[in-house]
Amino acid sequence: MSDNQKNARNKKVLYGIIALLGVVIIVLGIYVYNLSNSSTTTIVTAPTKSVSSEKASSSIKKYVEGKDYKITYSNTNLIDKATIQKGLKASYLTDINDLMNTDEQTGSNMAKIEVYYNKDKNLLVERLFKNGYKDNQPTQTVGYDLQKQAMNLDKTFGNDYLNQPLVYTWEKLTK
Repeated sequence: MSDNQKNARNKKVLYGIIALLGVVIIVLGIYVYNLSNSSTTTIVTAPTKSVSSEKASSSIKKYVEGKDYKITYSNTNLIDKATIQKGLKASYLTDINDLMNTDEQTGSNMAKIEVYYNKDKNLLVERLFKNGYKDNQPTQTVGYDLQKQAMNLDKTFGNDYLNQPLVYTWEKLTK
């Protein structure tokens, strides 16, 4: 093998190593970038409330079931409590302090929540009643698709819950 052939082969190996190092550096750069930004990235999938930790820890009141609020499960032969709770959790409706909080900036200001189960559509329909509601008209109606395990925010209609079994009720008892 001539010196020219050896030099050409060595150059090819050197270029290959440089290209490989370049790819490794780019991949590491992307990884470090994503790692450094992952702690500040927030993905919002449903309505949320932000409360500073100082305010939350100093303003949390201990609410008592039966005195301040009442929870009723019905038709548990159709759907289990854990499945209902999963839908409520996805809707941010499991925090009693938040539900009882009447401050519109930091609380849900709820008076009542009704959850209906539409077996045909495999859907939980949540009718939300804020304090001050009238004529049994909900403030908002949302759905939780049990099959997709996702909120069904803009696609829930009266026929999704009318004549369907009521499976959960949360009611605020204190004014």
